[in-house]
Amino acid sequence: MSFPVALCAVLAAGFLALGQEIVWFRVLSFVTGGSAGSFGVLLAAYLAGIALGSAWARSLCRDGVAGPTVADGDGATADLAESPPGARRRLQLPAVLTALAAFGGFLLVPAIGFGVTKVPWQWTLPGIAVVAAIGGAVLPLVAHLGIVPDRRAGERLSLLYLANIVGCTAGSLATGFVLLDRLTLRQTSVVLTLVGLALAALLFVAAGLPRRALLLRALALVTLAAVTVSASHRLYARIWPQLQRKLEYDGGELFARVIENRAGVITVDRERHVFGGGVYDGILSVTLLPDRNLLYRAYALPAVHPAPRRVLMVGLASGSWAQVIASAPGVERLEVVEINPGYLELIAGEKEVSPLLSDPKVVVHIDDGRRWLAAHPTSHFDVIVQNTTWHWRGHITNLLSEEYFALVRERLARGGVFFFNTTHAPAAMVTACRSFRSGFRFSNFMYVSDAEHLDLDLGRWREALRTWQLQGKPVLDLATAEGLAALQDLLSRRANPAYFQTCAEVLAQHANEPTITDDNMRTEFLPR
Repeated sequence: MSFPVALCAVLAAGFLALGQEIVWFRVLSFVTGGSAGSFGVLLAAYLAGIALGSAWARSLCRDGVAGPTVADGDGATADLAESPPGARRRLQLPAVLTALAAFGGFLLVPAIGFGVTKVPWQWTLPGIAVVAAIGGAVLPLVAHLGIVPDRRAGERLSLLYLANIVGCTAGSLATGFVLLDRLTLRQTSVVLTLVGLALAALLFVAAGLPRRALLLRALALVTLAAVTVSASHRLYARIWPQLQRKLEYDGGELFARVIENRAGVITVDRERHVFGGGVYDGILSVTLLPDRNLLYRAYALPAVHPAPRRVLMVGLASGSWAQVIASAPGVERLEVVEINPGYLELIAGEKEVSPLLSDPKVVVHIDDGRRWLAAHPTSHFDVIVQNTTWHWRGHITNLLSEEYFALVRERLARGGVFFFNTTHAPAAMVTACRSFRSGFRFSNFMYVSDAEHLDLDLGRWREALRTWQLQGKPVLDLATAEGLAALQDLLSRRANPAYFQTCAEVLAQHANEPTITDDNMRTEFLPR
């Protein structure tokens, strides 16, 4: 194998391998709901496969299946033990393995989707290791076949590794930031498979095969490419319901909407539940009757702040909470920071929340919430609200640590209030109580402030709910028995310990619970 061909081969092989890994990570992250440990588990299976593939390639080289070679007087490689047909056979081996790795990676994704409906997702990891092992054998084989064993062997090996690293980097960046941002998971898998089959074709040509043999192999690769394109629709049709429902998948339901981009995957089921990255993210509903979305926690805004003129919301999701907050009496400006622009696409197509996008007092920033707060030191808000995702998900420490809460304190105006979803995590509750001067738990939310005292003002809440309108309709019609009963039920929760605890009571109940910090990442890596 000529050295330039070897360089191209390892570069393309690296692109394919890391592109596939990014796709597999999206799948495993989704199936685990963004668990903090999902990447580590994937990496362990992937690296185990690479190691096994490399070890297998080493045994092939030692057994003479892929060599040996020596330099002749012109610096070219010559086979010591094989006839030209035998040399051609061993030069074909990287091509065969590349084609198998490409097509195997394409089939692996729907195989994982089917597998998680039958067995726990961990049982799909050997499939990742097997495909990685096949691809992992390519680099050492190409290095063995493409490097002349002379005094420049070390230099050529370093160049091969450099080319492979460049390919791996390009594969990660192109797949994660370009392909998955513009294409669906299915389309991205098809593109990567075609890249792998094209590389296999290059390696077959480089093997110097007779014309007839080359045509037969070309026909086989074209057939694989045709199967990849034509079968992808059927194989990937139910991939997201399978990955999300897992063992509860019944084979029937498809999602009403699926939005994919580089920031993640948003799904909406037939009951209008919204899921982000495979976990529950709210309901497309803005009403208190019925309160399917537990929106009373957002409707409590006037009860905790007398004049919430300027509000910041970290996280947009379905837009239901933003629609409620924007309509609250006294709110003059609502700024929202959302990391996934796909939610804007979702909201635009839903009549319950689409008016949010044309509301002149609502501004949406597509950014990371913590980064945006750090970048706007002069911005201050009467209220910061955060309907935080589950406390066990990866990177959630960025929105629950004492360092983050210190940043929030700096962005609150005098007497400002911060309230956020703890998702029932005691560590999140005590961290908030230790970070602010006053506060309380209401349901699974913490409401905290640097004010001397913070409480639910039931009189103010009653008056706000009496006049509050959303899209021209009262949120509670107090002229009806149903509306009055709902109002009384909401106000009664202040005296119910199941709903309400002061910070003093929270700290007494969870006195031994450690504070979440950026270093300990308490809720991400300890048992749920």
